[in-house]
Amino acid sequence: MKVTVNTPNKTYDILIDKLPNIEIDSKVAIITNPKVSGLHINYLTNRLKAKELQIITLPDGEEYKNMDTVMWAMDRLFDAKFDRNSTLIAFGGGVVGDMTGFMASIFLRGVKFIQIPTTLLSMVDSSVGGKTGVNNKYGKNLIGSFYQPEAVYIDTHFLSTLDKREFAAGMAEIIKMAVMFDKKFFEDLKNGNLSLEETIKRAVELKAQVVSQDEKEKGIRSVLNYGHTFGHVIENLTNYKTYLHGEAVAIGMVMANELSRELGYLSEKEADEIKELLKKHNLPTSFKINNAEDFYNHFFLDKKTLDNNIKFIIPEKIGQYKIVKNVDKEKVLNVLRKFE
Repeated sequence: MKVTVNTPNKTYDILIDKLPNIEIDSKVAIITNPKVSGLHINYLTNRLKAKELQIITLPDGEEYKNMDTVMWAMDRLFDAKFDRNSTLIAFGGGVVGDMTGFMASIFLRGVKFIQIPTTLLSMVDSSVGGKTGVNNKYGKNLIGSFYQPEAVYIDTHFLSTLDKREFAAGMAEIIKMAVMFDKKFFEDLKNGNLSLEETIKRAVELKAQVVSQDEKEKGIRSVLNYGHTFGHVIENLTNYKTYLHGEAVAIGMVMANELSRELGYLSEKEADEIKELLKKHNLPTSFKINNAEDFYNHFFLDKKTLDNNIKFIIPEKIGQYKIVKNVDKEKVLNVLRKFE
């Protein structure tokens, strides 16, 4: 299966199949983490030919997704005399992919990179579309760039070792796509009509269509942030330690649905359908807010907030999105108080 992404700067393919043999006539660095390397590095290196190969292992976890880690990894590239013809391969989940893409965009002002995602979440979301970045004390991915890969190789072989929580976290992003853009896809997910590869392909096709229309998130691409505005606050309040990203997004979707209902759009029936599908995939759907006012103020730390105006992405109904701005603060607080 193949999906093509067309952006103004680059066209590239996403291949959903067994990992092919890859030949690169330059220095190559595989950027990975200890867990992925321990499980799968031979699977990749047996299919990879390069002029010279380096393996750079980053510490595992969202708390290491920062400039210090990036600078340490780039020092390894300089030590090995990498040049502008070199290629980086992101071999891991979203954290590795985001950091490798960011490194590729700034090392010697830009080198090629390839995405080989190993989690369901990174397969359907972060590996597609060229968003790269690192976190800082103010929030997630606030330092970064839009930088497209040369190719994305999605091989479900890697999912055989993925734990259940990580798999569920990926399903959250797939459900998000269906709710925003494709009611039939939502129904197929609800009824279990699709194979894993078909599910991934459909989600990737939707993401590719969005990215092709809006590479730098000036319009429709922001719709992919459904669940994220609330979810990022949850991650921030729990120091990125309690929830996986997809889990926080799942709770954020439930909160966004409540806002949609508060504003008179989404029906209770459809809100319940979405919640039930999330629960079916063992995703959390509730969060205890200690202080609604404090939670509300955290929205303004998000990079998607412009001129102190919070933009909320909500479903008008399943398969149809709505972008709302200038929402009355009291209405948002009404929603947040339901979770206190």
